[in-house]
Amino acid sequence: MQSRIVREPLMHGKGTAESAAASLRAASAEQAALHPDQTASGRPHLLYVSGEDHHFRIPFMLALRERGFRVTAAGTGDSRPFECAGIDFHRFEFDRFVNPLADLAAIKALARLLADIRPDIVQTCDTKPNYLVPLAGRRLRDLPIVRLINGRGWVFSSRSPRARALRPIYRALYRLADRSTAANVFEIQDDLEFFGGRRRSSRDVVIPGWVDIDAFDCALACGPSPEQLRREFDLVGAEVVVTVTRMTRQKGIPALLEAAAIVHAVRPGVRFLLVGPRESEGPLAVTQGELDRHAPYVVAVGPRSDVAAVLRSADIFAFPTEYGEGVPRALLEAALAERPIVTTSLAGCRDVVRDGWSGFLVPPRAPRVLAERILTMLQERELARTMASRAATRVRQKFGLASIVARYAALYTEISGYSRRGELPATGRYRLGPSAVGES
Repeated sequence: MQSRIVREPLMHGKGTAESAAASLRAASAEQAALHPDQTASGRPHLLYVSGEDHHFRIPFMLALRERGFRVTAAGTGDSRPFECAGIDFHRFEFDRFVNPLADLAAIKALARLLADIRPDIVQTCDTKPNYLVPLAGRRLRDLPIVRLINGRGWVFSSRSPRARALRPIYRALYRLADRSTAANVFEIQDDLEFFGGRRRSSRDVVIPGWVDIDAFDCALACGPSPEQLRREFDLVGAEVVVTVTRMTRQKGIPALLEAAAIVHAVRPGVRFLLVGPRESEGPLAVTQGELDRHAPYVVAVGPRSDVAAVLRSADIFAFPTEYGEGVPRALLEAALAERPIVTTSLAGCRDVVRDGWSGFLVPPRAPRVLAERILTMLQERELARTMASRAATRVRQKFGLASIVARYAALYTEISGYSRRGELPATGRYRLGPSAVGES
């Protein structure tokens, strides 16, 4: 039997927060058009470089713009969401997977881009841009580059022989790129210690991940009802466990499928709803055959633009990642939706969930333990509701967009201040004062 594939075409550039914030972006674009003087050279000009999911960071860029920054974006994704937000966007290409020739071509393209735009500050995010941009900017000695290290990536997370063989190369690339980096921002302390080690300096800071709480709440209010979605997915009357992630092995999907089989044997009415891309994930993706073997209790729906509403329709949120990825946005959004969470005990997940208090943490690659915790949540609904409420409170207090943007803005302001005074040494290095760091 084949698993059912239910698909909704993605609204270009609109994820959970983005679709809810469309009117805000339109207003911001109109304001930028009405006040062209705001793009004067007196405003620090930030270039934000990332990959195909860059549109998810549009709320962050708009918040920076409200704080007086001029913001330009560069990435590999669609330009239309940036155009809607009134943000200049420059497209470039790079290969997400291991491809040295493509990396060299990307470095050359980025070098041309940096020379053309001449920003005051560059912010990078995602594994490849964090290496490629500093290498591309080596000759621009007065250009401060800030890297957001939001996880360890496949090379440092996978246990495969190929990943292990590549680690010395990527560590050397990290150190080489670090020479042209003004500051490294880590979302979690564990990653700072992993990458910084004995070389750690005042240029390495910890600033948590963020979620646009207002936009998420708006998406919940404006999205389809749980009843509508359950009818669409043919899940009426079922207990639903939702997972939102890429359908890859390092995200723990094989372990989740094994856990689903165990849960199904005990509680046949439970359905597992998997939300996220598979076809675009190359050799790391689970196969369609693996999903088909777990039909009909596993339903794959592909990527969705109404993630907030999908989360609200769930009874449990399961996030079985085996991947060092900073603070997972999916966990933050599940907590905001007040869904009981079962996730793995990796560092970024521990920043969101306290085991036994605001959710359950299980070891990675432990499907039986994962199944047991899911069953506990389904059986003890009052406990599950209490945990979900505690997780929501923590996320609203610690991970809100406004407070995180304020800390980045302080960092950028200090960096651009040093740059304007000509205090950057020839290597691009400098020392950060305490005001840029804040508390983590």
